[in-house]
Amino acid sequence: MMTKTRLLLAEDDQLLAALLSFRLKKAGYEVIQCVDGKEMKEQLSLKLPDVIVSDIMMPYFSGIELVDYVRKELASDIPIIIISSAGNEANVLSAFELGANDFLSKPVSPSELLVRLQREMSKR
Repeated sequence: MMTKTRLLLAEDDQLLAALLSFRLKKAGYEVIQCVDGKEMKEQLSLKLPDVIVSDIMMPYFSGIELVDYVRKELASDIPIIIISSAGNEANVLSAFELGANDFLSKPVSPSELLVRLQREMSKR
């Protein structure tokens, strides 16, 4: 039996997090939810997920800092998909420069997220 893909979801918008989490679990992902960057870092220190989906704007530790942390501190190349509100181009560019794999703008379509996740996971 194949093990489920472990996905770390960092999103401080509870409603969006619940919606995405529901759709991801339905699609067969094992979802670990974090509401802020601090929780995210704790989860990463426990066990590295197979893929990360993170909002850029979060308390304590932004999505940009997260990308930097995973790539430099943890020296990991796990796929990272960044979520951001529209009009945040500078942040998105910084995230890509630091090594983010993909980007989705809010409002996030769960279906689009699933397609992009499949694309990232098929490269592994």
